[in-house]
Amino acid sequence: MPLNVKANFFEPGKRYFRAFSPGDDFYEALIETHRDLSDEQSAMVNAKLVLLLANHIGDISILREAMKLAREGV
Repeated sequence: MPLNVKANFFEPGKRYFRAFSPGDDFYEALIETHRDLSDEQSAMVNAKLVLLLANHIGDISILREAMKLAREGV
């Protein structure tokens, strides 16, 4: 299965009236996760989040593709 790079945010059972709303909800939750943290704490949260989500995905080939895409242009 290839890496899905199109917007794919949703919350089961929740209806959205605009296509971008689920992404906005995620962004708001992500910002709230980092609120009042130091830069060091925020970096630690990001690292833990990456590892948790990578474990959830599980497919090493998908993770490698995602890492490659994330590095492009950096």
